[in-house]
Amino acid sequence: MPRVRVRDPIRLRFVDWVRRWPPAMRRHVEWVVVGVFGVVLLAIAFRQQMSDRVYPEPRTQQMLDSAAAALARNHLSARDGSGARELYAAAMALDPDRQDARLGLQRVGTAALAQAALATEKRRFAEAHANLQLARELSVPTADADRITERLRQLESQVVGVDTMLQDAQVARSEGRLDGDATAALPLYKRVLALQPTNNAALEGREDALSDLLQQAQQHLGKREYNEAAAIVARVREYDPGHVGLPDAEGALTQARDSERSRASRGLKSQRLDEVSEAYRTLLAIDPTDEQAREGLDRLVAEWAQRSKRQASDFDFDRAEASLEQARTLDPTSPAIADAERHLAQSRARRERLPMAQTSAGRSSEVHRLLAQAREAQARGDLLTPPGDSAYDHLRRARAIAPDDPVVRSAQATLLPAARTCYDDALRANRLVRAEACLDARDQLGDSRASVLQARNRLAMRWIAVGEERLRAGEIATAQRALNTARSLDPSADGLDAFAERIRMASGGSAQR
Repeated sequence: MPRVRVRDPIRLRFVDWVRRWPPAMRRHVEWVVVGVFGVVLLAIAFRQQMSDRVYPEPRTQQMLDSAAAALARNHLSARDGSGARELYAAAMALDPDRQDARLGLQRVGTAALAQAALATEKRRFAEAHANLQLARELSVPTADADRITERLRQLESQVVGVDTMLQDAQVARSEGRLDGDATAALPLYKRVLALQPTNNAALEGREDALSDLLQQAQQHLGKREYNEAAAIVARVREYDPGHVGLPDAEGALTQARDSERSRASRGLKSQRLDEVSEAYRTLLAIDPTDEQAREGLDRLVAEWAQRSKRQASDFDFDRAEASLEQARTLDPTSPAIADAERHLAQSRARRERLPMAQTSAGRSSEVHRLLAQAREAQARGDLLTPPGDSAYDHLRRARAIAPDDPVVRSAQATLLPAARTCYDDALRANRLVRAEACLDARDQLGDSRASVLQARNRLAMRWIAVGEERLRAGEIATAQRALNTARSLDPSADGLDAFAERIRMASGGSAQR
């Protein structure tokens, strides 16, 4: 039998009434209903958190009660948070205005001090030290803490046997075991002085042992073992910053540092990069925080990379790889290395594309062809550009095929005066980038070392002048780049340091020195 649906007349009238509402009004009411429903759901879901926010008092009071109970049973501190100190601190974090939480922490400090005193008299030294540390962290009166600390030292010295430690330290010193482990002389003297700061035998023994240690540092300095010497001086400083022999040892290190700086500067000037690498490593061994040495190493990486590029351009790939390896050992992340690696790969590819004849006659013919192209480029004025078709490029390829051929050497000697003229003309016109390229060509074409160094100095001085002009115009970044270029050309150029200082002052001390 079918079910008969009975319609509620009141509900029907309400539905009809709602349907007569305008559509905009119905949508508005629907959104209000949805919003109210959402608020109700959120209130149900987060009722506990809201309760804690609105009514934090029960939680705070519960923590205070737990803290008071922990304090009553002398459970003062615990890593799991159940100690009185941690509970009072948590209560104060919940309600910073609760004065009873602050007073509770003070009572924990007082109790810790009392426990330290009790543990001291009962010779429970580890417990006494722990409670003293807790009391000091909770800002108990310093005089009270110091009084218990002194009593603790006295009792410890009676138990651990200061006389025995002094004897052991003397034996260790006579055997040359000054530092390095707990049974060495200096650590033993340190333990005695921690217990009895005025023990005269320990003070004199430490003084003598530190003097012996500084003698070892002096021996390392004589052998140029600066890393070991610097480490010893640092250890002496830790044991006794006022040791009578420390100023002389530090002065010797400073003298060694100055000597290595001079060696690095001379090496850079004469392009003896191996010597420069060793000097900068020594400087960092003496002082790992030496910023000038680190900056010097950065410049040295760039020099090695630039040398590798020149060697790769001459198809001298073995030497180019060796120079790159030198750069990698100094700083494998330097962008200059990646650039030199790309240049090396390009030079290898270019070398493979060269038509290399297998016979002597074929090689001779190829050399003459390349030299003829070099003369044509030189006649056009294309000494260094365009890349790949300059006189220098053609000569370099000929030299890669027959480096010892007298004809090639003669062509190289002919091209060298043109490179010198190129440098002079570019310098007069203040085309400094062009002048540097011409200078590199002079170096590769076999110009004398003295001439190249003199030309590098002239170019560096010109960069300093340009940088000075840019600095006066307020272009600090441009002046800084000019300084870096001048420094890479000749780090000992006159006025370089003064110019660097002016840049540093102009930039508020942020420029590189």
